[in-house]
Amino acid sequence: MSPTHKSSSVPPRWPSPWKDILPGSSPIVNQESPADLYNYNASSSVSHANPSSSGSKKSLNVESPSFTPTQLGGKKSNFSTNATPFTPRATNSTLQQDAGTTLFKSAPFPDFAPQNYDLNTATTTNGSTDGGSLGYDPFTMSSVNQALPSAQYNPYADDHNALAGAGAPYYAAQNSYTAPTQPLQYHLYYPITTGRENMQPYQRQVYDLFLPESLREDLQKRSEATRQVLPSQPGVQLPNLQHYHSLVPLDTKLRSTASTFGLPSWVFKATSRKNGNTFCLRRIEGFRLTNEEAIKAVNSWKKITHPNIVTTIEAFTTRDFNDSSLVFVHSYHPLSKTLAEHHFAPNRFGRPAPVPERVLWSYLVQLASALKAIHKAKLAARCIDINKVILTEKNRVRLGACSILDVLNFEAPRRIEELQQEDFYSLGRLILSIATNTPPRNLADPRPALEQLGRTCSPELKERISWLLSTPQNVATKTAEHLVYDLAQHMDETLVASFNTQDEVTAHLGRELENGRLVRLMAKLGTINERPEFDNDPNWAETSERYTLKLFRDYVFHQVDAQGNPVVDLGHIISCLNKLDAGIDERIYLTSRDHQSTFVVSYKELKKQAQSAFSDLLKGANKPQANRY
Repeated sequence: MSPTHKSSSVPPRWPSPWKDILPGSSPIVNQESPADLYNYNASSSVSHANPSSSGSKKSLNVESPSFTPTQLGGKKSNFSTNATPFTPRATNSTLQQDAGTTLFKSAPFPDFAPQNYDLNTATTTNGSTDGGSLGYDPFTMSSVNQALPSAQYNPYADDHNALAGAGAPYYAAQNSYTAPTQPLQYHLYYPITTGRENMQPYQRQVYDLFLPESLREDLQKRSEATRQVLPSQPGVQLPNLQHYHSLVPLDTKLRSTASTFGLPSWVFKATSRKNGNTFCLRRIEGFRLTNEEAIKAVNSWKKITHPNIVTTIEAFTTRDFNDSSLVFVHSYHPLSKTLAEHHFAPNRFGRPAPVPERVLWSYLVQLASALKAIHKAKLAARCIDINKVILTEKNRVRLGACSILDVLNFEAPRRIEELQQEDFYSLGRLILSIATNTPPRNLADPRPALEQLGRTCSPELKERISWLLSTPQNVATKTAEHLVYDLAQHMDETLVASFNTQDEVTAHLGRELENGRLVRLMAKLGTINERPEFDNDPNWAETSERYTLKLFRDYVFHQVDAQGNPVVDLGHIISCLNKLDAGIDERIYLTSRDHQSTFVVSYKELKKQAQSAFSDLLKGANKPQANRY
């Protein structure tokens, strides 16, 4: 046997699959140690040197000798001896290369050389250009702290200079409109929960005390839209029109439209200096007024007040846009959209979603009610267009842009009866366009759309729209009273929904009742604490029950921690003021600033003391003027 092998008496754990290998072939063994790679060639040469030993028995059978690695100092082949040793750059140690590593030849990539790497130096890697240096340490983040605002902006402090110092030049000159970096923290107002838990009848959840999240968010967005202003940029500011200032364009496409009125028109939001309210201004560009009586036609529209009609305020001419323009002032409804923007907005499916029939009946009922009020005043709407009817709330529509055509077409008058009949046709065309998802420009012939409507909606709706689209020669003269009478059933449904909404809003409003109690309580404490003199007594605020109220003020607003740092806890402040307003029997421990006096009083006693001190101030304020001196 070979001197490098020895017999093994331990049988293998499974049958050897190599018993059919011919003698003299190279056996394949498992690499159980790093030394196997160095002894592979040596063991192979030994087996070829002794063919008799390998021929007497089959290789790798049950009686096959086990493989035993030799020491590292054994024989090595000429191939492994002549291999070039691996020498790392920037090192002095030399390691000898083994035979197995020369079997694989790597691609001619540059060798890796360890170097001192600095995060603050900008280097290029893999041949790419430098995209900017790493200017911060991921552990210290000093550069990130420098990039952050120096002081956090408090949106409730009403300090606009702090906002500018926080890195948001909102009120300074800027190139484009930018919103504040830190808007109001609305999430602190309304608590979010996963759902209503099982509670007893006397228990309440926290958000039961506040407005619903959807209503609060909608009101907050409307408030922000009303207060929105353009950034101050020299040379691009819109002019002031009489007493209207801070004009903001409301056109989303930023281009004029001339499809309805025949002249380019623009819509703005502006604030009045007279009352501070916000109004909607529609400018008719390039209109030259030749008759002063034309603009007086607006006076008839100013008398109409209807929940489904945008109220007309006034109209005037101006040359502030460097041309002759006519401006109509209407009431402003923030975040409103036209029916064209709402129902024909582009989407990824390429076709508007179908409108439920109950929504169509709601639109028809509201616009019919508006027509009744207009026709009763001996006027005609003349602007029932999908781009002039606005959606202010959920399924709440208003007829806008009234009185404009009366002024523009004053020189070409038409019979009022004829114009009123056109209002019915325009109303039927509007409802048909929304019901069939067909733009009004494709309704030159409404008969195909009516056939499509009959397959998707009820026969009653098709009959009502057909009546609106019919010519006066085929039917009797149409009136708004007749239309409202035919819609009585659906009018009842709209009225019930309106009453339910009113009840819901009234219930939410009741939750906000007396929400200024803490403000009134703080106002009373502010008039009592630290008062320099009252009734010829300079120490009035420092004696009797007023001194206890002073210590209570320190307990609520001037608390400090163990290190003397101020404790600003809004929950503690509100909790203490609520307990004082209720006058509960809970006792608190009050300490003077010099720690020489202590008091244990209840909120009930503090409430009586505050009422007594404030009553004394009211008596002094109600004294006759002659007796004060």
